[in-house]
Amino acid sequence: MSAGTAAVVAFGANLGDRAATIEAAAAELAATEGVELVAIAPTIETPAVRPYGVDLDAPAYLNTVALVRTTLDAAELFAVLAALEDAHGRTRAERWGDRTLDLDLISFGELEQDDPRLTLPHPRAHERDFVLRPWLVVDPLATIPGRGRVDRLLAGLGGVS
Repeated sequence: MSAGTAAVVAFGANLGDRAATIEAAAAELAATEGVELVAIAPTIETPAVRPYGVDLDAPAYLNTVALVRTTLDAAELFAVLAALEDAHGRTRAERWGDRTLDLDLISFGELEQDDPRLTLPHPRAHERDFVLRPWLVVDPLATIPGRGRVDRLLAGLGGVS
């Protein structure tokens, strides 16, 4: 399947067997009807980030980014990601809390929308080193709709975000 819309999905995990969880979730995403996994970056390890900044006392995250093509619409893909999180034990007790799996829909084609359920592109992706760095590995010419080139956004960051 090469038809459909290009989308970017960020993966993160800081509880349990992080690498195995990310690997399993990527395989399950690739096996989803209407989704083709085009590329996935190697994982990177980063400290946990909370609303107040970096939390060095929390377990570190493994993060990566996958490029997909999909015939699903944005809401359908978002629902698939939420179902995968749930299947891997994700709990939503605390905003920005520790988690077994976090899947974020970063971009969906050139779609820009500000919806209460799904904002695209992801509203904080352009500020997050742990999204931008792996994304550049699999797409050196990547851009975030409305924000610009990922390499320039990454260069503008002062540290881990």
